[in-house]
This record gives sequence, structure tokens and C-alpha cells, in this order.
Amino acid sequence: MKKFKNTVLEILAISLCIACGGSDDGGEVTPPEATLPPSAASLIFPEDNTECNEGTLISETQSEVVFQWNASENTDFYTVSVKNLNTGNTLDVETRNAETGIIIERGVPYSWFVTSRAAGTAEIGESSVYKFYNAGVPVTNHSPFPAEAITPRVGESVAAGAVVLSWESTDIDDDIVSYELVLDQNNPPATSLQNTAESSYTFEATAGTVYYWRVVTTDAAGNRAPSEVFQFKAD
Repeated sequence: MKKFKNTVLEILAISLCIACGGSDDGGEVTPPEATLPPSAASLIFPEDNTECNEGTLISETQSEVVFQWNASENTDFYTVSVKNLNTGNTLDVETRNAETGIIIERGVPYSWFVTSRAAGTAEIGESSVYKFYNAGVPVTNHSPFPAEAITPRVGESVAAGAVVLSWESTDIDDDIVSYELVLDQNNPPATSLQNTAESSYTFEATAGTVYYWRVVTTDAAGNRAPSEVFQFKAD
């Protein structure tokens, strides 16, 4: 009798294992396909280093410009970043299309780029950066674009001693005549080191010191364009 009971229990245990053994098709679960990272978009309009004369006039001080780019692969939506180069303020606009209208100030230099994004991945694609001047009241000469730091990179730590500061600036009228380099240990810097036609300058940096610097670009018409403040540390 005892042997019979044991046999019954074994049969029940085997049946339970079979019932809990998962699918009976013998196949493996197919994992979901990985999300491909988005590629970078290529910018179309406004074009680089040009004056933008197209757009819908909103007021004497504002116009709506339609930003356009080529659609990128594996992309669900885009973030368009438009930076006012006079104030340093950036406006970010999201869209699922390859163009969008954005209201910006007239008579102001801007830079812009597009970030491609996709659902299901944190990877992004970033376009190149374009600069343009949004037309305002007609002028015969435009201010230069504010200079950008090349070396040292913003926030970079460099070896003390001879440090080469280099920068880049452009002008629609191609009439830049000089750069004023302003550098010291205070933010914003106030010490003018020199006026030069060159786009680089070498100075002796002291170890353990944080330096702040900016470049003021001047063109033949006397228009001046101060850059944002750059910063680096000498170790």
C-alpha cells in the first residue's frame, strides 16, 4: 500500500513539472531588435557664414525663419538648437519634421545645429554647426561673428608655462582687421593683453591658476564683437 502511494506521488510530481515546463513548441524566445543609433543630419538653411534675408516679418525686431535640413536615418525626432551669439542664450525646439519655423531677433548673429534622436536609445547624432546673420534694418556692413576658442578648449587643464591661446572668427563682409585679447584671473576678465591681427597669442601661465579670457573682434567699419568668456586651468 505504501509503495502504491509513493508511485502516485511520483506521477503527480512528474505531471506538475511538465505543466510548469514552459511552452511546448520547443523554440526560444526571440529577443527584440536593437534600436539603431540615429545618424547626423546635414544642414540646408540658413547657410553657413551668410546673411539670412528670408523669413516672415513678425515685428521691427523679430522675424520667423524656417530652419531646414536633410532628414537623418533611424531618427524619430530632432532638437534644433539656435544660439544668439550676442547674448549666448540658446533656444531648443523639438520637431518630427526636417524643417521648423522659429522666431528670432533681427539684426543679430546666430549659430545653429540639429540633434537627431530615436526612441529606445540614448545615442544621438549631431550635425555640424552653422553661423548666420539674421537680417534686420538694411546695413552696409555687418559685425563680425564672435570668436570661438580653439585652444585651450573651454574648461581644459593644461601644463603651466608657455600656453598658446588660439581662436577663430568670421565676418560676412570678410573685413576683420584686429583682435583684442582680454585675459586675467577674474571673471569676467578686464586686462587687455594686446591688439593683434593674428588669431593666436602665447603667454606664460602659472601653475595652479584658473584663467578667464575673451576676444573682441573688430572689422574695418569699426564694428566690435566680443566673444563669450573662456576658461582654463594651468597645472
